[in-house]
Amino acid sequence: MPTLNQEQNRLLIASLMTIALLCICAMLFYANSILIPFVMAVFIYLVFSPMLDFLVVRLKFPRSLAVLVTLSIVFIILFLMFLFASQAIQTIVATAGNYSDSFVQFILRCTDRLQKLGLSVRLNKLADQLQSSIPGLVTNTFGTVIDLFSSTLLVAIFVIFMLAGRVPHVEQDTTYSEIEHKVRMYIITKTSVSAVTGLLVWLTLSACNLQLANVFGFCAFLFNFIPNIGSVIATLLPIPIAVVQYGNPWMILLVILLPGTVQMVVGNGIEPKLMGHGLKLHPVTILLSLSFWGLLWGIPGMFLAAPITAAIRIIFMKFETLKPIGDLLEGKLPKSIGNKPTGKMPSPR
Repeated sequence: MPTLNQEQNRLLIASLMTIALLCICAMLFYANSILIPFVMAVFIYLVFSPMLDFLVVRLKFPRSLAVLVTLSIVFIILFLMFLFASQAIQTIVATAGNYSDSFVQFILRCTDRLQKLGLSVRLNKLADQLQSSIPGLVTNTFGTVIDLFSSTLLVAIFVIFMLAGRVPHVEQDTTYSEIEHKVRMYIITKTSVSAVTGLLVWLTLSACNLQLANVFGFCAFLFNFIPNIGSVIATLLPIPIAVVQYGNPWMILLVILLPGTVQMVVGNGIEPKLMGHGLKLHPVTILLSLSFWGLLWGIPGMFLAAPITAAIRIIFMKFETLKPIGDLLEGKLPKSIGNKPTGKMPSPR
């Protein structure tokens, strides 16, 4: 049994850790305008730093030329991402009014049919609210994406200084190397799987002649970076457009089932095999991290939640005091709390 002093010490340590955690959360919240671009730049740096090392070490490029080539590739990819996102946003904002009017007319038709069946249902107020709120809702939602890409310049500055300051010949610390390897493999694999998912969703929705199929394909690519719930959101997004365009329940069901099947096969079949052991995070841990980082940093925090939590778990596993927390993040419950088992059998009396 722990003594009174041991219990007091543990209570004191827990209190200090709680205060420290609250201070860190406050700092992360109020400095999000700087920290979000910085964390994004760190992840971009982790993905493209091996390219810089390869150019310098293997191909014997001058260091300045290798940095310039690497930065050029990074900026081309960022520009293409920004171009796709801006086109998708412009398309949705331009057509939001038309689709909101059509959706309102669909609700009014449903109301008339229910009234003919003898059911007293009044959805006029709801229709008016939808007509006035849908364009603003769409604009605000995708305005968040615009704000995210508006910080591209700050991300680019961070990436430039990180790549320019990298020394390829220096051996990295073991902990840093593990974090770098895990996060790099996660980002590369997730990006590849998300690209395939977005392409297949676009093809399936185009086969159904759904309008804005390219937009929903791009949304599937983006939301696939949000673990667990991102694929569900991407699958349900086309429903309002399908309701307005088709009016046929079988076509609406098909628009849900085809992308859902793609998400299930890729997300539950292909992605786990490519990930291997992955980030070693329990699904509950991922959901909690999505909630936590989403609360602090909004939508960008949900995209960054999984790799940030994985890096924190790796750091925790390097300290004996914090190792139980790292095991909990992986889903391993501690066998005993307090004194470690000595491995000796108690002597019989």
